[in-house]
Amino acid sequence: MTDELVRVYLPATVPMLARLSEHGLDAAQAHAVTPALREWYAEGDEEELEYVAFTRAAQDALQLIRHDPDAPRRRVVISADLPASALDRGTGEWGSSVVELRQPVPGAAVAAIHVDGTDAVPDVAAAADVVAQALAGDPDAQFTVDGTEDHELEWYDPSELDVLLRAVSG
Repeated sequence: MTDELVRVYLPATVPMLARLSEHGLDAAQAHAVTPALREWYAEGDEEELEYVAFTRAAQDALQLIRHDPDAPRRRVVISADLPASALDRGTGEWGSSVVELRQPVPGAAVAAIHVDGTDAVPDVAAAADVVAQALAGDPDAQFTVDGTEDHELEWYDPSELDVLLRAVSG
């Protein structure tokens, strides 16, 4: 019997990418299309549900950036395909896309890497500065955080990781 693969979206930072190929990604949580998300967004098709999970991971990346003053101000989302047995479906809270990871994500599981382009840096920097206030309910801070959604993250194949790191770190 084979273990079904589940696409998960992991928030990350550029420094976390630098450790990806050698050490994988040691994360406790990710986002995915969960039963709770399906129930909440019943009208959405699979692509829309995946976009919601992806967007939530990008929002969580702002918190990671906020806690790492040396990280380039670019959101990073890693798309990975993990066996269903490697994760728990989270709290089951209505609308939640959070899944708990039982083990580190190996580099070989990475399907794609998504990173903000240079044009997003000022907006991401501003949002990272106020993301805590946004989570606490400050509408002005939320407006700033929402402004990052105007920027689509660029897509990279995992084989492009070294080239990507040189481009975003230099």
